Amino acid sequence: MAICRWLYRVYDLYRDGFRHMTLGRTLWAIILIKLFIIFAILKVFFFPNYISTHADEGKESEFVATKILKQ
Repeated sequence: MAICRWLYRVYDLYRDGFRHMTLGRTLWAIILIKLFIIFAILKVFFFPNYISTHADEGKESEFVATKILKQ
């Protein structure tokens, strides 16, 4: 029972904090936009799927093992 009460108090703290934010909402929006850019857009253009383009279908694990053991 004490854990449930503690979890509710933590939830209430964050809910109340986010409800009364003014500048914080803008900062959180900027953070979320930057994370979206990093993980969605940059990954597509700058980090292609190297294994799928260089390994045969179904033999990806062997390809990775040979690359790791060669180095």
